[in-house]
Amino acid sequence: MRRSLTLTDEAARHPFRASLPPHVRHESVAAYDNAVWRVSARDVRGVVTTYFACLAAVLAFIL
Repeated sequence: MRRSLTLTDEAARHPFRASLPPHVRHESVAAYDNAVWRVSARDVRGVVTTYFACLAAVLAFIL
């Protein structure tokens, strides 16, 4: 599929994203920029609990 260079946006950095209309690409970029990864105490507690539960299960099967 050939497209004219006037339909692309060089700032998109990917051929598919460059071929998207500006209003579609703008919303997806804005949604991605607003996503903030935060680790809460509940997340840490869940990871530690899972780790020790798996450790206990492995030790139970070994012993």
